[in-house]
Amino acid sequence: MKADKLYLIGFMGAGKTTVASAVGRRIGWRPEDIDSRIEAREHRTVAAIFAEDGESYFRRVERLVLHDLLPARNVVVAAGGGTFVDPENRALMLGDGAVAWLDVPLSAVLDRIPVDGRRPLAADRPQMEELYHHRRTAYAAAHVRIDAGRPVEEVIERLLDWIGY
Repeated sequence: MKADKLYLIGFMGAGKTTVASAVGRRIGWRPEDIDSRIEAREHRTVAAIFAEDGESYFRRVERLVLHDLLPARNVVVAAGGGTFVDPENRALMLGDGAVAWLDVPLSAVLDRIPVDGRRPLAADRPQMEELYHHRRTAYAAAHVRIDAGRPVEEVIERLLDWIGY
């Protein structure tokens, strides 16, 4: 798939931000992180947004940030873990660029995500497991599934090969 924009989707802890930065460096594309853009726009952390205004407010801001990124080309976008779950966001992303699901096993997610409050949806482990399984259905609509349980360099090579670089 030849593309001029790459969206990385997947559950929290899948490595989307890390991979977006590395791919961007390798091919000269600008990495963008939806959660970071939300924090910059709101002047507060994702955790604070969830605590103060709730998830529905966060999702509205997330959609606005996604719309802001639509005209951008030659970018690698690290989406938030729930961005692609929303049907409208999913349709926008699938129509705008190449969408790769960075899939990691739940055991790796649990190892990677601390219960320290920075990730509001990770505080309750049983609820997080349920969310993980629920979101996989939406993630399966991506153009490609990449095993992100592999070393980062292998993930990057697979992505670059897939988008024609």
